[in-house]
Amino acid sequence: MPEKRLHPAQTKLIEILSKNSDEPLTVRELQELINASSTSVVVHHMAQLEKKGYLKKNPNNSRDYQILKRPDKEIAYLNLYGLATCGPEGSVLDGNPIDRVPISTKFLSFASDKAFLVKAKGDSMLPKISAGDFVIIEKTNKAENGVTVLCVNDEQVLIKKIKQQSKKDRVILVSLNSEFEPFLAAEDFRVEGVVRGVISNRMF
Repeated sequence: MPEKRLHPAQTKLIEILSKNSDEPLTVRELQELINASSTSVVVHHMAQLEKKGYLKKNPNNSRDYQILKRPDKEIAYLNLYGLATCGPEGSVLDGNPIDRVPISTKFLSFASDKAFLVKAKGDSMLPKISAGDFVIIEKTNKAENGVTVLCVNDEQVLIKKIKQQSKKDRVILVSLNSEFEPFLAAEDFRVEGVVRGVISNRMF
């Protein structure tokens, strides 16, 4: 996809947003830094950056965003993996994908090259995730307390919510379905990615 031309204010916004990604600025602060006549001008330029594929915003948090060096494609083909057993030090990404699924990048709040899908099994994460659903995962080995992750635990690939009182404490893996008891993470526990969305199997 050819890169779309940017207004000078949009180029400056990309630079400012990139430098302040850890501590996002308010629209008012951005207005002052790019010398815009009003906050609505800033909102317009940010909407254009998102439309052109340079800005990825979390739909649930306007101050959670990612700046892309290159505009993302309108449609991305994401690898789909099953939740299979892994060997020692194994990863869900080690095997061949089951399929490649076209997804509009508008549904992703992060760069598509860090995205993949897994097909859920079981009912431990009901009501959020049902068996057969496609779960959108952002590839990462880090996750904050309380986040739902794709992980390897005791050589099993799982989707669980993680809880940890402090970095010194063992991680507790929690199911959303109250019929399943929380349990301590195994020695081989590691995060493979963070759950960013769910596509219901009823849509297919």
